[in-house]
Amino acid sequence: MATTSAIRWRAPAWLALGAALALGAPATQAQQTPIKIGELNSYAQWAAFTVPYRNGWQMALDEINAKGGVLGRKIEIVSRDDGATTGSATRVADELVSREGVSLLFGSFLSNVGVAMADYANQKKIVYIAAEPLTDAVTMAQGNRYTFRVRPNNFMQVGMLVDQAKASGAKRWAIVAPNYEYGQSAASVFKRLIQERVPGAQIVTEQYPALGKIEAGATASAIEQAKPDGIFNVLFGPDLTQFVREGNTRGLFEDTTVLSLLTGEPEWLLPLKDEVPEGWTVTGYPWDEIKEPKHKAFIDAYRAKYNDTPRLGSLLGYMVMTMIRDSIERAGSTETDAIIKALEDAKFDTVIGPVTMRGIDNQSTMGAWVGKLVLKGAAGGMTGWTYKDGASFMPTEAEVKTVRKD
Repeated sequence: MATTSAIRWRAPAWLALGAALALGAPATQAQQTPIKIGELNSYAQWAAFTVPYRNGWQMALDEINAKGGVLGRKIEIVSRDDGATTGSATRVADELVSREGVSLLFGSFLSNVGVAMADYANQKKIVYIAAEPLTDAVTMAQGNRYTFRVRPNNFMQVGMLVDQAKASGAKRWAIVAPNYEYGQSAASVFKRLIQERVPGAQIVTEQYPALGKIEAGATASAIEQAKPDGIFNVLFGPDLTQFVREGNTRGLFEDTTVLSLLTGEPEWLLPLKDEVPEGWTVTGYPWDEIKEPKHKAFIDAYRAKYNDTPRLGSLLGYMVMTMIRDSIERAGSTETDAIIKALEDAKFDTVIGPVTMRGIDNQSTMGAWVGKLVLKGAAGGMTGWTYKDGASFMPTEAEVKTVRKD
């Protein structure tokens, strides 16, 4: 009977193996399921920045997945165009979260869209990492525990430029900025900082043309009539090109100090070609002159992959993707609270050096390159530039606590 009983309860080897495989299959499949991350941006309307940006994050994604991904899983980016409007962006974000089941969101270009996305992230309790939106509101007035930003904001970059204004002696300032969230925010910061840091400074005219619809002749004429000795420019894209062309024709920039936000970035500098207004003090990205080994390796890999020179967007896209990888790895999961904890006060080793995500406002310490525009052959570049560490230009902890509602 003992022998019979033993035979009766001993499963055949093939059956035991099959059961083991069946039980192990779900775990194996789950392990192989990719981590889905949602990305949205204004690819159709602002291709000059966003397409190189997409190239940057795609290159980083390929590198990450070639090494096995993160937490033993590949990363899958589900990307959508945000339509460059707040309504379209939040609708697309909801599709990514509700239908695609993404673990977090990143991207956006326009500042008003970034503000809307920060509000969406707070409502839906999902992490949103702002790539390009620069308005201070994203991490200040509309700041919340779910929203993080990588690029230096308006307060930081304008502060870098105003520091350069002191030595110029200019006191009568004109402002020209696009009439939407980014332009209004940058202008507001400039008015505050120029009066705080340059005794006797005054604003003699403010021009706010509609984004993408500048009447360059009228704008330049209004500035000319105010007779400023300094101009603070926030225009970019086609608006910038038209304004520079009109200003050059009128001699508007001669004997005038010009501080210009973002104009040294290849996205906006290359279209100017040989019309580059030499001598402007700008924030930008002199990619071809940065010699650090990690950055050079990034440049070489980008040019080999895309047969093109990088833009600032390329660098930003690459950095955002690698920072997301590091955050998920540190979190040990894709749970929202774990990712937030992994991001707060986290230090990242990036291709431009150490960057910290400051915990009190979820703003990174990424800096910017500040220098003067110069014509190099048939195109423009930057000269006399220095990299300004963003940590030295951030709002104080007291300012953050005063403004943030969370």
